[in-house]
Amino acid sequence: MALKSTVFKAELQISDLDRNHYHNYHLTLARHPSETDRRMMIRLLAFIMNASEQLEFAKGLSRGEEPDLWQKSLSGEVELWIDLGQPDEKRIRQACHHTEHVIIYTYNSRSATVWWQQIEHKLTRFHNLTVINLADEMVDKLAQLAERTMRLQVTIHDAIIWITSDEQAVELVPTAWR
Repeated sequence: MALKSTVFKAELQISDLDRNHYHNYHLTLARHPSETDRRMMIRLLAFIMNASEQLEFAKGLSRGEEPDLWQKSLSGEVELWIDLGQPDEKRIRQACHHTEHVIIYTYNSRSATVWWQQIEHKLTRFHNLTVINLADEMVDKLAQLAERTMRLQVTIHDAIIWITSDEQAVELVPTAWR
């Protein structure tokens, strides 16, 4: 019998001063059986950093041809493609050719650094690509916020992200590699 996804609920109060975006979101996240709390919370962070009414979680791990998050236009065209981890050059190339903007959030510092050193020069021609690295300590702090029901207040200012729950607060400073 196949394992089922675990459902998490997140109530977000986002105040993004950098983008002038202030909104409350009620999200349902399905954590794939092979996914860790760390990776699920990185998906949530990617949502927070790009929050909009049209941004949604895609099938991601369940369907290899879909990203982790995406934003589509009213006509169904993908405007924003967000992947986590260390996708191969072919996947990045295809996403960049078919999407207005592609964002990759890398984590696992050692392997991400090696991945970036090997692939960076191959990606210079893609002007619609952003690569953001999340340091291990930051991801560990973020994972501590994972609960089946989360109520989080988020403030983003000068590329610094503060996330507060009822029990704790974390400060995150992602690094833009590209």
